[in-house]
Amino acid sequence: MKPVELERLSIDQLWKLHVEISKILQQRIQQEKLVLEDRLSRLGARVAGRRPYPPVLPKYRNPDRPSETWAGRGKQPRWLVAQLRSGRRLNDFRI
Repeated sequence: MKPVELERLSIDQLWKLHVEISKILQQRIQQEKLVLEDRLSRLGARVAGRRPYPPVLPKYRNPDRPSETWAGRGKQPRWLVAQLRSGRRLNDFRI
């Protein structure tokens, strides 16, 4: 279709065209992904999944609820943020 032809289409017609194109793109992307994963597997590379990480032991514990712990990785838990705002130090919660 030429741009001039697209301008003449109604919103409903354009939306139907958008849905059709999205479906076709999704199918082609999936096909391409399978081809690339096949190539990677022939090369001996891992195809999917995350790298396995060893379990990390907790370093900090909530004194009010001892079952709540934090390993020191990622975002700080809410209980720790609240305690730090109240003036306590991170080392106060060390296990």
